[in-house]
Amino acid sequence: MRHSPLRSFCFLPLLLAMLATAPLVAGEPVVIVNLQSGVEKLTHDEVTSLFMGRQKRLPSGIVALPVEQAQPVATRARFYQLLVKKDLPDINAYWARLFFSGQAQPPRQVNSAAEVLELVAGNKGAIGVVDASLVDRRVRVVLDFGR
Repeated sequence: MRHSPLRSFCFLPLLLAMLATAPLVAGEPVVIVNLQSGVEKLTHDEVTSLFMGRQKRLPSGIVALPVEQAQPVATRARFYQLLVKKDLPDINAYWARLFFSGQAQPPRQVNSAAEVLELVAGNKGAIGVVDASLVDRRVRVVLDFGR
């Protein structure tokens, strides 16, 4: 049986599309806090409570300011998949219900990981999510989904 060149050509667009989107795939997210927050580690449940609006304070007693980056969407989507096994439309619907009923406000959204790092580094109560490869010495990782 001969291999048709046309058959290989049909898979070329698929391969090119996969390669084109490869840089958009996010690495593993980690949860970070300010070095002065009084928090060394957080459990999965504690992070869930903080980012889903159920808990308003860090375990150290400081008022929590959850921060997430709006872009790239892949980082945020991966975080919520790991955190609560929900897709972004489900998360957005959850927050819409809570926000419009006055029960809670969603995490503050910023445009980039650099902004998350800056906000967390400059605010004792801030807790954020960034790609593990972007963490620097200004912040402390308190939950690593890869471990």
